[in-house]
Amino acid sequence: MGFKKRSTKSEEEVLEGQTDLAADNTVSAPSSKKIKMDGKKDADMGDGVASSSSVANSVKPMERKKKRKQVDKERRRSVLENEESQLKQPIIEPKGKDATEPVAASSSSSLPEFHISVFKDLASADSSVREAAVETMVTELQEVQKAYDRLENKDLVEGGLKLEAQKDDGLDNCASSLGYAVRRLIRGVSSSRECVRQGFALGLTALVAAIPSIKVDSLLKLIVNLLEVSSSMKGQEVRDCLLGCLFAYGAIARSDRLTKEWLSDKNTLLIKEFMSAIISLASKKRYLQEPSISIILEIIEKLPAEALLDHILEAPGVPQWFEEAIDVGNPDALLLALKIHEKTSIDSKFGKLLPNPFSPSKLFSADYLSSISNCLKESTFCQPRVHSLWPVLVNILLPDTILLAEDAVSASNSLKRHKKGRKSSSSEEEIANNVQSFCDVVIERSLLLSSHDRKHLAFDVLLLLLPRLPSSFIPIVFSSKVVQCLIDILSTKDSWLYKVAQHFLNELLDWVRNDDVRRVAVIVAFQKHSNGKFDCITKTKTVKDLMAEFKTEAGCMLFVQNLINLFLDEGHASEEPSDQSQTTDENSEIVSIEDKDSIGIMGNADFLKGWVIESLPSVLKHLKLDPEAKFRVQKEILKFLSVQGLFSASLGNEVTSFELQEKFRWPKATTSTALCKMCIEQLQSLLANAQKVEEPRSLANGLEPNDLGSYFMRFFSTLRNIPSVSLFRTLSDDDKESVTKLLEMESKLYKEERNFRLGNDANKVHALRYLLILLLLQVLLRPGEFCDAASELTICCKKVFAAPDDLNSSGEDELDGDAAPELMDVLVDTLLSLLPQSSAPMRTAIEQVFRYFCGDVTDDGLMRMLRIIKKDLKPARHQEAGSEDDDDDDDDLLGIEEDEDMDEAETGETADSDEQSEDSEAVVGSEGADKDLPEDSDESDGGMDDDAMFRMDTYLAQIFKEKKNQAGGETAQSQLVLFKLRVLSLLEIYLHENRGKCISYLFSKPQVLTVFSNLAQAFVNPHTTEGSEQLGQRIWGILQRKVFKEKKLPKDESIPQSTLESLLEKNLKLASKPFKRKKSASSLSKKKLTASLSRYKMIVSLAQNSTYWILKIIEARNLSDSELQGVFDLLQAVLEGYFDSKKSQIKSGFLKEIFRRNPRISRQLFGFLLENCGNAKSDFRRVEALDLVIEVLKSQVPVNSNESNRDASKKFLKSHLKSLGHLIETLVTKMPEKKSRKTEVHKCCDKIFQMITTLDLTKAFLKCLEPGTLSACESQLGPVFLKLKKLK
Repeated sequence: MGFKKRSTKSEEEVLEGQTDLAADNTVSAPSSKKIKMDGKKDADMGDGVASSSSVANSVKPMERKKKRKQVDKERRRSVLENEESQLKQPIIEPKGKDATEPVAASSSSSLPEFHISVFKDLASADSSVREAAVETMVTELQEVQKAYDRLENKDLVEGGLKLEAQKDDGLDNCASSLGYAVRRLIRGVSSSRECVRQGFALGLTALVAAIPSIKVDSLLKLIVNLLEVSSSMKGQEVRDCLLGCLFAYGAIARSDRLTKEWLSDKNTLLIKEFMSAIISLASKKRYLQEPSISIILEIIEKLPAEALLDHILEAPGVPQWFEEAIDVGNPDALLLALKIHEKTSIDSKFGKLLPNPFSPSKLFSADYLSSISNCLKESTFCQPRVHSLWPVLVNILLPDTILLAEDAVSASNSLKRHKKGRKSSSSEEEIANNVQSFCDVVIERSLLLSSHDRKHLAFDVLLLLLPRLPSSFIPIVFSSKVVQCLIDILSTKDSWLYKVAQHFLNELLDWVRNDDVRRVAVIVAFQKHSNGKFDCITKTKTVKDLMAEFKTEAGCMLFVQNLINLFLDEGHASEEPSDQSQTTDENSEIVSIEDKDSIGIMGNADFLKGWVIESLPSVLKHLKLDPEAKFRVQKEILKFLSVQGLFSASLGNEVTSFELQEKFRWPKATTSTALCKMCIEQLQSLLANAQKVEEPRSLANGLEPNDLGSYFMRFFSTLRNIPSVSLFRTLSDDDKESVTKLLEMESKLYKEERNFRLGNDANKVHALRYLLILLLLQVLLRPGEFCDAASELTICCKKVFAAPDDLNSSGEDELDGDAAPELMDVLVDTLLSLLPQSSAPMRTAIEQVFRYFCGDVTDDGLMRMLRIIKKDLKPARHQEAGSEDDDDDDDDLLGIEEDEDMDEAETGETADSDEQSEDSEAVVGSEGADKDLPEDSDESDGGMDDDAMFRMDTYLAQIFKEKKNQAGGETAQSQLVLFKLRVLSLLEIYLHENRGKCISYLFSKPQVLTVFSNLAQAFVNPHTTEGSEQLGQRIWGILQRKVFKEKKLPKDESIPQSTLESLLEKNLKLASKPFKRKKSASSLSKKKLTASLSRYKMIVSLAQNSTYWILKIIEARNLSDSELQGVFDLLQAVLEGYFDSKKSQIKSGFLKEIFRRNPRISRQLFGFLLENCGNAKSDFRRVEALDLVIEVLKSQVPVNSNESNRDASKKFLKSHLKSLGHLIETLVTKMPEKKSRKTEVHKCCDKIFQMITTLDLTKAFLKCLEPGTLSACESQLGPVFLKLKKLK
């Protein structure tokens, strides 16, 4: 195999490699013949990197280089041509001037052959080939040396030609083949070609170990002589020689010859010479230090402790090396000292490098670690690999015993709450102190505050600690500075250390994945030292994902307890100030907790406590436990939130409840009002979520159900009665009375619920109970705002479930006025009054109550909700002062008048106020639609000022009056939109719950038309949905899902036919209304115009769907043709406008769908359709209407029909043959010029002719055609018409 030429190699090196290959063949060394080689050939037999020792000694490097360049061209060609043949054939001693000349062999004996081709295999990339070559080489050379040793007269061999020139290299007792092999192996370890260095070093190790004739002192001299670095060598050559020395010394160390030398002579100087040589080598280059020490460590492992003191520590250069280590920062000297001490327990031979006397506590003391910090910091030179010193230090720092002892008891002890931790043994305390000192001095003060490389090293060292780190030490290791450094790196993706930190984080997450104790400790450390913002600043989901991995009750309870301790500052050090040198990322102040501006969370301490409060309920989000276990976790969280959010201790910060047999604690610093409010909000969320997923309540087995609401009310009452505990805020008399009433009513309802056991009544009571509980918390959260609602709700609860006697005795709770309102009206009004400013859990409870009571909602209650949906903040500008009831004027009922200068892009319409009113009328109906509803005239909003409206609807007044004037505050409009969305949720529940079981009730009365008309009006009115696309989409969705797609239709005759016809007329008019643009529309942005057009399309779509639905209702009544004449007239008028008016935007597809869904209508209007189609003013309308004609014929003349249907179809078609003939005449005499339209005419005529032929009306049809029409049909229709004539 050949050498690869490198740009850093000289021509001389290439030549050496080539000549070396030429010499790789079999050498025969008989005793009677001696092999001779001159100096030049000896140089050629050397390794490809190092030169021959004989030439190196006799000729200067520059002269040797010139000489080889002269013969380079002449020899290269011959070498390349003869390389393969020379490798295959043994050297047969050819005679010549430049060839190896054999000498006559001894007649008595001869030496065995040594095949030097093994050197080629030593350079193979395949390790198995290298190992086989070593074995072959050692075996052959052992035989050669044994034969050589048996010779009596060695002069015959020594006097003959040798493989190399005579040298004084100390190998006098070795056969010439062995000497050649040793020298070549030493030169070969300096080669960087492929795997030469590895193979030759392995060969040298095996050869030196197997043949004692090779003296160690001779090897040391040969290494120096053959691998000497001269001044003329360049960088790569120097590096190769130094690495060659390193590998050669390593071969000696691994051969165990030094150990054998000491065992044979304890006063030998070889070990000292070896130590001196390798220490000298290590001092030449930094990259040689650690591998040199690893060689020394191999010798130390093999030598007895007795030999280390005299031969290792006393070797020349070693004491000085130890002495200078601290000043120069030599981690390898420290590693050597620790390893020697580990074996010998010697303290006094290392100077200041090791503490004297030595002990782990002194080794990891702050003073000592500070003194060796230079050594530790300089260990970064071998990155990305971690220096061997660090695993040694970690093993001393964290012995295996501490990990086993910790793991045996950590999990069980960590779950015991409110008890002192177990007493640690003195050894464990000492290890904890050592870890604390190590992390403080080495990690935080030395590495993290230094360069990027040393920060990288710090994370690598932490990864070394993890496998041996007990869970109790995690808070020590993950200190404030470590976490801050990690956060700063992860927050900047373009940082050089980003991937390092990411790798560390991934390894850490793998380490904690299956251990709840570790997971809890890491979460607490991350959040404590980032003030609850770890995920926010790093833009990751680390903490969130860790929290989602809790699967057991024990792990969950452990996490909850640690969060509580973090909140109370129990067992934690005082808050450390943020390291400004570390936290330089501006995103570190981004608030991750939603809506904290509204509650005024200020400062890092409060932010961290806020995170604790929010995290406690979220633990349950991904938790899958059995109901009993989950209820226990919920109780712990509920108790913490109740104690910290609702109460405060007047004496000290601890209170013991003898009734509950539990001690309650508060932080030493007073909890802020903002945090108390957060606790209440999370408490509401916890209760609402518990209500959602609560198991069916069954008390048949006599066991207490897992009712979290009931537990909270009892817990609240108990704490409230403790003298030394008070509410976190002082309540007014009205609020106190409200709290008392709510507590009493909840207690009564709880008893009622137990009596009902199961069923709808039990569900009603349960829903009301939870609403009362959440309302109680709302009273405490926002005092003074919910007193009236609380009073009304308690009255409703009392009336809903009270006995008749109680109803008579509850006069003091009746509302003012002569006529008491309906109970459901009061309940609906109360629920609506709670909606505007209620929290999400409150809204959930309100919807739950409404779901169980919506079947009893009255017309007044329904209209109250619908009026809110239609409400807008912009009053009608053109409304007349004398307008009265809604029943008197449709326009007043609509309440929609468009601003004259309103932007077209906002409204989607450009007509005046009358046209806008028409749009609204089209979807809400006429007078008759609302005359049947029990609606009082004073409930109309027309002509009312704001104060009158506020007196009427307190919940709307609350919204309007709370408009914020400061910049960025919520406007009254945005609040009203939110309120409408919440009311729409109730309406959707109303429609959904009354479907099926109560469908007959809902659709037997005009409620469905009421809901439809009002929602449609709100949808069309641009002011109603202004500024909120979501509101419009929500209304559209409810109309589609709950009205138009409902299978059961209202069939009650109380809805007048005129009402339905009026609705139909308006919707047909709206569906045909064109999209108009103002002259100024061209200046509008494309986005606004697109939004305007989109809104127009949605309104048209609503009108079309409304038309289908109304016609469906009318069809379901099975009325006679005379009763349906009004409907026929409306659709006939639409058809007339479709053909005659250019402004009509009615779509042919819409009319086609009407005919398809209503065959009765299509049959009635077919004649009118044929007449107008033939008389259409434009070709476009005429051709487009042909689809309508074909659609009617399909429905009236089916292809597959029985005899009775065939007769009816024939009769129908025969009655319209004349009109069809007139249409065909018009089509052929006024044939469109456009090819596409002409094709449509041909298709239509073909289908008509097919139907005529099917019903055997061909002859009658042809009689209806004039002679001129027949000729025109033949010329225009061609084969289509000729086929019809043939059938005649």
